[in-house]
Amino acid sequence: MSNFDIVSQSGERMLNALPSLYEDVYEMRVLMETDGQEMDLMTSKIKEVLDQSTIDLATWGLDYWECFLGIKTESGKPLDQRRSVIKSKIRGTGTVTLSLLKRVAEAYDNGQVDVTEESSNYKVIIKFVSTHGVPANLADIEKALLDIMPAHLVIEFVFSYLSWGAFDTHRFTWGSLSAMNYTWDQLERLA
Repeated sequence: MSNFDIVSQSGERMLNALPSLYEDVYEMRVLMETDGQEMDLMTSKIKEVLDQSTIDLATWGLDYWECFLGIKTESGKPLDQRRSVIKSKIRGTGTVTLSLLKRVAEAYDNGQVDVTEESSNYKVIIKFVSTHGVPANLADIEKALLDIMPAHLVIEFVFSYLSWGAFDTHRFTWGSLSAMNYTWDQLERLA
């Protein structure tokens, strides 16, 4: 056996596709490794480009999604929040129903949301069920909902926090909480 190891996955596959008499030829192993490295790089680049066509995998391609959908690009915003805006914009087309508002809000929150209507008060109530505290991108959620809702309706957000009863079930002591260095906001979001 030759002393030249092949590390490239593509190089290994190419060598295995050749007749076995080439397996121990040093020059052939070097050739398969160098070609394999190029194939691995090309495969990686192709995958990266293809990932940009899927919202959940896109990184630099989010700029194109936002441009296509008429969304102002905010490159300083976390990727998951930008993805939420894109998903919401895609979901937020058609007749405005409570289920549509629910889908849009859940696209941002990535959690469960209850949506109810108080038609006598011209109000839609969005309750965050599985998220404790105020979602980090609440302004984006509100903007997306206002963009698709009729102008005469207002939104009321309802947030849930850790109750004292739920707090007691965790059997925390003030000493153990102090050691965890939680802020009040982080403490309220504990589930």
